[in-house]
Amino acid sequence: MKKLFLIGYLILITACQSGAPTTSEASTPTTTIQPPSETATATFTPAPTFTATPIPMYFTDEFNTDMSSWISFQTGGETAPTAALANDTLQIGISSPHTWYYAVYDSHEYKNVSISAKFTGAPSGSIGLICNYSESGWYEFDLASDGTYSLLFGKSLGEGIAQYTSIATDSTDYLQAGNLNYEIGLTCRENNLLLYINGTLLRNKEVTNYGLTEGRVGINASSFEETPMTATFDWVKVSEPSQ
Repeated sequence: MKKLFLIGYLILITACQSGAPTTSEASTPTTTIQPPSETATATFTPAPTFTATPIPMYFTDEFNTDMSSWISFQTGGETAPTAALANDTLQIGISSPHTWYYAVYDSHEYKNVSISAKFTGAPSGSIGLICNYSESGWYEFDLASDGTYSLLFGKSLGEGIAQYTSIATDSTDYLQAGNLNYEIGLTCRENNLLLYINGTLLRNKEVTNYGLTEGRVGINASSFEETPMTATFDWVKVSEPSQ
């Protein structure tokens, strides 16, 4: 009797399961990615290697690129001078009287050095070179349109203000009044300054008392009473002094 009941119970369960509705979960859409017809090969290009270009200690600047290594400042004068590169020259314009313009090569300092330049200027004023430039002062060699030359000790007293002490001033047969078309040279060696005009040694001056033994080099132009004054530098050369 128990066996018949169990069999009947199993038949009833099976019938109920067969009649129950079938529920299926919603399928998630899928994206089929077709494999590439050819095998792709990745090519890697090495990143370029940049080598810093050293800033030269000795050089000739023919003013055909830029003046990023130079800094400029002004002393005296009511208006600011202008400086521009044109036709492979540096052209400086000064519109106010008694105005000094300086451009200093800021990338190196020198203990013993020679600097030279080829320039023209008009109508009046002076054009020159400087060496041993620092916060303590500088040496300055100028050729003037009145036919004289000057060797100065300059010292900044504040922005746009400088004090100049004359070390030597004279005339020479190498200079002509009304002419500013020369090659100028200045060698600073220990406590001696050697002055050159058109490659000829003009003077060797001992300057121990001023105490400047090293610093930067540069160029300068200044106006007298008559303006505007224009100075044009064809080139500037910085080199080791000859023995």
